[in-house]
Amino acid sequence: MSHTARGYTPETAEQECRQDPPSDAPDTAARRRWMAVLARSEIRELEAAWRQLATPPSHTWLRRPETGLVMLRARAGGSGAKFNLGEASVTRCALRTDSGLTGVAYLLGRSHRHAELAALFDALLQDETRHTELQSGLIARLAAAQAARRNAASRKAAATKVDFYTIVRGESL
Repeated sequence: MSHTARGYTPETAEQECRQDPPSDAPDTAARRRWMAVLARSEIRELEAAWRQLATPPSHTWLRRPETGLVMLRARAGGSGAKFNLGEASVTRCALRTDSGLTGVAYLLGRSHRHAELAALFDALLQDETRHTELQSGLIARLAAAQAARRNAASRKAAATKVDFYTIVRGESL
């Protein structure tokens, strides 16, 4: 049975995407930011933060960590025709804490533990009693560490930059 036979068309899908999230859902943009920080963090940083929790929650799996491949697409020259660049490993999982909060994680790589910790912190960040502390503490610290790593890599790359000058001889062009 096709999607359109059941009343599901591209237009209805678009309308569903435009609907406002439930009022108890966290701000989508804020959640997207903290999930990105968790996914890009180092696993040792998440492990250390997990050990520091006074009362770590227990959870049940909705989807155990699993690793698969995604196709990376690019554009020639940044604006040209799309082409398949290659594949990347991605790990995902979903869980529900005993308090009923759902956490999910998608991250590059094959680390099941990293995905589990990212999903657990995603769930904890949705808890109003822990959100402010985790956002201003853990997420701010992880984001600062990521920015420092990016800056160090940029400085290292900039130190190897070579400027080539062309000397024109004879008549000017």
